[in-house]
Amino acid sequence: MQRSSFWLLLLATLYVSACATATREKTAPAVSAPVVTVPAAPGEPVMSALTPSAIDTAALPPGTLPLPPADRYAPHIALILPLKSTSFALAANAVQQGFLTAASSQVRDYPVRVYSSSDESSDVITIYRQAIANGAVAVAGPLTRAGVALLAGYPGISVPTLALNTTEQKPESGKLYFFGLIPESEARQVAHLAFAAKLRDATIINTGTALSRRLSVAFANEWKKLGGNINAEIAYKEGDDTGVLVNLPTAAWLVEPVITPITVISESGEIETVTPKRVGPPPAAPGNVVFLAGDTNQARLIRPYLNPSLPVYGTSQLFNINSDTLTNYDLNDIRFVDMPWLLQPDHPAVMIYPRSSSALDTDKERLYAFGIDSYRLLHILLNNRLRSALPLDGVTGRIQLSDANTFQRDATPALFRYGHGLTPEAVTALEAEKAAAKAAENAARRATSTENAPPAPAP
Repeated sequence: MQRSSFWLLLLATLYVSACATATREKTAPAVSAPVVTVPAAPGEPVMSALTPSAIDTAALPPGTLPLPPADRYAPHIALILPLKSTSFALAANAVQQGFLTAASSQVRDYPVRVYSSSDESSDVITIYRQAIANGAVAVAGPLTRAGVALLAGYPGISVPTLALNTTEQKPESGKLYFFGLIPESEARQVAHLAFAAKLRDATIINTGTALSRRLSVAFANEWKKLGGNINAEIAYKEGDDTGVLVNLPTAAWLVEPVITPITVISESGEIETVTPKRVGPPPAAPGNVVFLAGDTNQARLIRPYLNPSLPVYGTSQLFNINSDTLTNYDLNDIRFVDMPWLLQPDHPAVMIYPRSSSALDTDKERLYAFGIDSYRLLHILLNNRLRSALPLDGVTGRIQLSDANTFQRDATPALFRYGHGLTPEAVTALEAEKAAAKAAENAARRATSTENAPPAPAP
């Protein structure tokens, strides 16, 4: 009897427990986080915007502080720039203009929300965390090296993030990528171009500025890696003795030119026969090249003292847009690299993006173009299209991943000719056009001459 009572009591307990479980399951069913699908632009994969309940804060690395409260939560692309900085505001504004220009070309895409910084070296993490709390699905920024270095050490990067500069520090997150307009990368590219032209002995002209020294070091290191030789590094700034520029390595005259003596009358009235001096410098030694690590104004001072037959290379620092034809004539035949945005404004990949509504100087134009390509790269990261979308034919150059997290930009080779900075292809086309025009002019002259010639006498 006691055993029967025990089993009855046990069965009753299990029944009540089962009913309670069933009640809980009925009143609190499992609900998956809702997903709002955003129609994508034609040709782009569909992206999803997560609602606040779908944010997985548990996915943050251990030790990461909880995110701050959301401020106007909405899925968006965040752009972090030092727009409140007295030193970087103008540059940041140009990048912002280009970024928003590219964003406006994408229909039915996430809106861009701009987060302004005063000092990226101190407030970038706070701003980044706020952007994530507000629903950022991807982040571009910061812009300064100090800000990028700070962000690289932050382990809580939870969405695709494109830093707009580079740092030597290894990123704590695999979702952080780097892209920047780095002058040193242009110097390294120029070294490859000169070496490919079978030049092997380089003289570096350093103009004494911090940037010039950085360019000189980058070129020299890459040149040596390629197997080139550094003849010398010359330090020259305005006011220095120009002899160091005139006496660069030259070759002996292979054939002594024939110089005919002439008869002159001296100041005293005597008739003398003299042999004129040889005109022009000797040719540059075969295989020599000059890397001019300077800007437009510095190059304009230095160029006249260099042997005309000596190949000269530089970076985009030499180019101050094609409207400055007088300066460009002074830099004739110097080779450099720069972005399609400035060199090829009629290129189809460039023409699809409108220019800034406000007048920008050359440096700001480059930053505007940089903003365009920054948005395009972030869009690729957001859609997980690294394999299919790279290399990117960007308005700043050809862009690809140089390692797991850094985008490398190869600028467009160009040279100064006819008062403009032109690509080699543009030079060839322009010279062909000039040759055709000259031939047509000569043909017209011959035709006119024939018409005006007197008739031949009758036999």
